[in-house]
Amino acid sequence: MEVVEMGTCLTNGVELYYEVAGEGEALVFTHGASWDHAQWRPQMEHFQKNYRTVAWDVRGHGHSTLPDGEVDSEEFARDLIGLLDHLQIKKAHLCGLSMGGHISLQTAIRYPDRVISLALIGTPFTNVFNWYEKLLVPFNRFSNLFISMDWMASMQASMLSRFNPDNKRYIEQAVSNIPKTNWIRLWDAITRMESKEELAKVECPTLILYGDHDTMVQRQQEFMHRTIPFSILEVIPNAHHATNLDNPEAVNLAMEKFLRGIQQARSET
Repeated sequence: MEVVEMGTCLTNGVELYYEVAGEGEALVFTHGASWDHAQWRPQMEHFQKNYRTVAWDVRGHGHSTLPDGEVDSEEFARDLIGLLDHLQIKKAHLCGLSMGGHISLQTAIRYPDRVISLALIGTPFTNVFNWYEKLLVPFNRFSNLFISMDWMASMQASMLSRFNPDNKRYIEQAVSNIPKTNWIRLWDAITRMESKEELAKVECPTLILYGDHDTMVQRQQEFMHRTIPFSILEVIPNAHHATNLDNPEAVNLAMEKFLRGIQQARSET
């Protein structure tokens, strides 16, 4: 992948790291919780031929900073808009996985004039969808207090490298790089993100993808598809929650078809 620009921008009191490759309409990738911009290498390499691809580190992840104090999840979308402003991008296609998908979703809801389309991969829109989540998520927040980042990195990497063994090293490195005190604050904010009652506000074309083995978010995908207007739902084979890394070819193909459809619809109007 040929990176044409990398750097940081100061917005909302944080320094956000980003990388840019290619030219054309902007296609912005937002990573999952505890990961970083490097998650999107397969997509950046593929789409930079036709798009100005951008991958960035959410506050507290990768090379981006995290201020002291309580983390407000509303800042995530504001940060993304701040990054677009810094890069002088008026409107963009947004793609995100898991937390990154939820950030992209909330950006489309709160700043509809800045978003051309959404690609949501393995994306939760709430953490209280059913009784299982209402019990598990608070327990998960509590248990994080006693789990080391190295142990969390190892467990997560083992679980999410079944379909692509190369995931293991990347996940271990990304997760273990986050200081434990930062992660506790981040995870508390991430698991309180809520968009269920606002899904119908999404105005742009939306692609919903999830891995056929992704037990972490599967239960929310059909509801999201039924509720978001103009949405398309596709299942990615041979993939778990690290969907874009488990089967990058299928993800790239689905996104390419989706984006081509948007271009075609424009040409017909």
